[in-house]
Amino acid sequence: MSDFLLKVSGSPHIHGEESVKKIMWTVVIALLPAFLVSIFYFGLPALWLTLVSVASCVVFEYLIQRFLLKGKCTIPDGSAVVTGLLLAFNVPSNLPIPIIIFGALIAIGLAKMAFGGLGNNLFNPAITARVVLLISFPVQMTTWPVARPIWSFGKMADVVTGPTPLGILKESHAQDVHAMMHGVYPVSDGSLMSFPSNVDMLIGQMGGSFGEVSAIALLIGAIFLLLRKVITWHIPVSFMLTTFIFTGIFWLIDPTQYANPCFHMVTGGLILGACFMATDMVTSPVSKRGMLVFGAGCGLITGLIRLFGAYPEGVSFSILLMNALVPLIDKAFKPKRFGA
Repeated sequence: MSDFLLKVSGSPHIHGEESVKKIMWTVVIALLPAFLVSIFYFGLPALWLTLVSVASCVVFEYLIQRFLLKGKCTIPDGSAVVTGLLLAFNVPSNLPIPIIIFGALIAIGLAKMAFGGLGNNLFNPAITARVVLLISFPVQMTTWPVARPIWSFGKMADVVTGPTPLGILKESHAQDVHAMMHGVYPVSDGSLMSFPSNVDMLIGQMGGSFGEVSAIALLIGAIFLLLRKVITWHIPVSFMLTTFIFTGIFWLIDPTQYANPCFHMVTGGLILGACFMATDMVTSPVSKRGMLVFGAGCGLITGLIRLFGAYPEGVSFSILLMNALVPLIDKAFKPKRFGA
């Protein structure tokens, strides 16, 4: 008996092939289609802004880990890279560089490392930074370059800006929404542009944060994550389905004042938020029933803000609010112990 060495340790006792590093770099790969589409429509500013965002997040995490927390370097796990990508995806492509660097500091320093690093943060770092930037720099965060194919960049000397589809409808609340969606709207150079068609909104030819405009590219990345079992369907489906049902009810009541639910599916940050940020393992519930409640809550709050709030978009706020409720959701839907 004395020859046996019994070791008692905490879980997990069974290890699989997945690791934090593999999961994070899988997310990076899943974001590549949307990133390539953003380069196509917004050009080098989108590329430059993304590189600065990622580099800033990596540098801030290294400095805080090295000189403040004095722990093991966590840069290779890829979490800082994912945060930098998602932060860049949530801002306009013409955002000034100092502002995106400040956003990286908020995401890494305040929302992540202040709580002890990956696995300890209460709120999604990229969304936290986006909301702080939106409150701190409202003009810069709501000035949207008009999406145009890469071959037209040399034909226009200045960057043309205009509202997002959600912003157009929010500003035209006194008009017929159906007519507005088949009409035109003014842009910064004084010209008029046609409201984006369904095809435009699917492929990404519309104003908005440059990483969220292409519904097809984001869905390709989301399907990749599902196939790799990095995420499950519970949060994305419940999030988007709740938004679809909620906005669809009001559209059926008065289609002249409310946009159809399909419009809400492909505009704004709904797909990006539902598939890439609400599914964050650290800040979302652990049980499947809890995930369904979490996603439904996000979808309901998103619909409420979009239809009745002063701000045209509500995805970021809904995810942050539901992040705060995750401990309660986990407690309410905690599975019973074996034998209880």
